[in-house]
Amino acid sequence: MSTHAGVRQDSAGHSSHSGFSTGWMMFAAALMVFGGFMAIFQGIAAIAKDDVFVATRDYVYKFNLTGWGWIHLILGILIVLAGFALFSGAIWARFIGVAVAGLIMISNFMWLPYYPFWSIVLIAINVFIIWALCVAPRPEKF
Repeated sequence: MSTHAGVRQDSAGHSSHSGFSTGWMMFAAALMVFGGFMAIFQGIAAIAKDDVFVATRDYVYKFNLTGWGWIHLILGILIVLAGFALFSGAIWARFIGVAVAGLIMISNFMWLPYYPFWSIVLIAINVFIIWALCVAPRPEKF
């Protein structure tokens, strides 16, 4: 039995993927669900015009707080739904997950003046989500 990059081959030449790449995909799904819920709560707080957020003046990508709230709320709902679908093995959820994680990265970049540290953390998490979803094997290769 030989191994190469997470793929095991038996003496007959059949290959099977180790749990490494599938485990990362499931971890990405968990991050999508929990990160999505955080975005939903962040969006609700912004829509409610909570005093938690303080914006830098004269920022290039300035929107009103309610607009940002709706953006985070919608993207949060989409990533949570894709994360739950990914747990059930839906292949389309991987594509949606990559696309929405990319949009969340962009929205958090533009959200930097409101919550800089949290935005940077979420950008890093979404980079990991995209990586994990892209390197995981296709289900028919199991």
